[in-house]
Order: sequence, then structure tokens, then C-alpha cells
Amino acid sequence: MTKTSNVQQLQAIAKKTRREIIEMITAAKSGHPGGSLSAVEILVTLYFDALRHDPANPKWPDRDRFLLSKGHAAPVLYSVMAQCGYTPEDELNTLRKLGSIYQGHPDVRFIPALEGSTGSLGQGLSLGIGMALAARLDGRSYKTYVVLGDGEIQEGQVWEAAMFAPFHRVDNVCAIVDYNGIQLDGFVKDILDVAPLGDKWRAFGWHVIEIDGHDIAALQAAYAEFAATKGQPTVILAHTVKGKGVSFMENNPKYHGVAPTQDERVRALEELA
Repeated sequence: MTKTSNVQQLQAIAKKTRREIIEMITAAKSGHPGGSLSAVEILVTLYFDALRHDPANPKWPDRDRFLLSKGHAAPVLYSVMAQCGYTPEDELNTLRKLGSIYQGHPDVRFIPALEGSTGSLGQGLSLGIGMALAARLDGRSYKTYVVLGDGEIQEGQVWEAAMFAPFHRVDNVCAIVDYNGIQLDGFVKDILDVAPLGDKWRAFGWHVIEIDGHDIAALQAAYAEFAATKGQPTVILAHTVKGKGVSFMENNPKYHGVAPTQDERVRALEELA
């Protein structure tokens, strides 16, 4: 893979990622387009710029770790990993099919380059903090990144983990909240509001960075700020749009977990041309 810090190149990768998300979920006739599309720039900027990793050596001991705690958004991770060279890009449209490596949630039994099987919501941050603490105990310099959903963080285990990391001064873990405002059953504010989110994380002892989660330059700056922050963990609150890039999916709770029809696929790909 070729890493780049060029924003235009990263934007081009992001557009391709969105197209692949639409294609694979349509082919599967099931999946989660909304939250996959909202997290595109977060993952593209991480994998193609900030993350220290090597697809030719996926178990390199000093690699940075990444966990998609909101595992139902697996299509965005699969597209990015395939473009990096970890997995075959020409098999993405086998998503959710029996025997495919591209299961409905990331499964390390099918893709060994994954750091863990995720998607049982609420657990990824605990796992990531454990990995970050292991780096300290082993005297290694790698960092751990965990992407969570804003509906997911209604779960109590997330806040147990949020207490643990600052108490133990685990400063090599970065939580990234895909703050798109929509969960399975509707808008987060109507189901169990998590606001004021920045105040909550600060109260738990985290270094808080709030950004536009579709602004690649802002993401680059946020990842650099995390790397420079010592003595406390970092959380990036990435304000995003559910279904970003496809007009009829944007801010539409319907597309949390409904696949596009063939006609909708054509419309979406035209918008993403």
C-alpha cells in the first residue's frame, strides 16, 4: 500500500470506499449502510496516513492496533483493509455470504489481520484499553485506536472502560466516537441522549477533541494531537452525517440497517461518481 498525507488523495480513496460500501451491501441485500458511510473519513485517514501498520506483515509486534467496536459497520473496514492490501478487493461483494471472509461483523477467524472479533456492542473500548496497557507492560510503543458508535456508548461497559483508562494513565489509547446522531431505532437524542458528550468524557479524565468527522485535515490534526498528548487517554468526538455522501440516506434512520435496492444503488453510485 502507499500511505499519503495528501488530502485530495485521501478524499479520492474515501469516495472509492463509499462506492464499495454501496456495492457490497446491495449485493448482500442486507447490512448497515448509514453507519458505514459516516465513518469513511475516520478510517481512511487512519489507515492511509496516521496508523503505523504493514499489510505485508500484519502481525508486526510494533504495529498500531485498530478495533471497530461498532462492528456492524464492517463494510467500511473491509473496503479500507482491501484497498490497503490485507484482503482481496475482488471478493468484497461476497459480504455476508456463507463461507465469505467478509462476515456481517469483523471476525478474526476469517480475517486473521483483524485485532479482534467485534460488534457485540459496548466491548471494543475495554479490549482496546487492554491492548494499550499491554504495550506499556511489554515496553512497546504502539498505539490503539477504537471506533465506537454514539448509540453504542449508551452501554454501561463503555463507561467502566472510560473510568479505567484515565485512572491508570493509559495515554496510548484513542477512542473515536462516530457521532452521527442516529441509532437503530431512531435519533439518539430521542432514545437515550448522550449529550453533553464532551463534558462527560472530560469528567472521566479524557483529553477531548471535537471535530467535523468528514474533514480529513481536521482528522489528521486530531490524530497528531492524540500522539502528542501524555498522561491521559484521548477521545475524538467526530461529528458525522449518517449515510454521508448519498443524499437519500443522509440523516435517515431507515438506512441504519436496510440495504439499498438496485435502483437505489444506481442513484447512489451516480452521486458518488
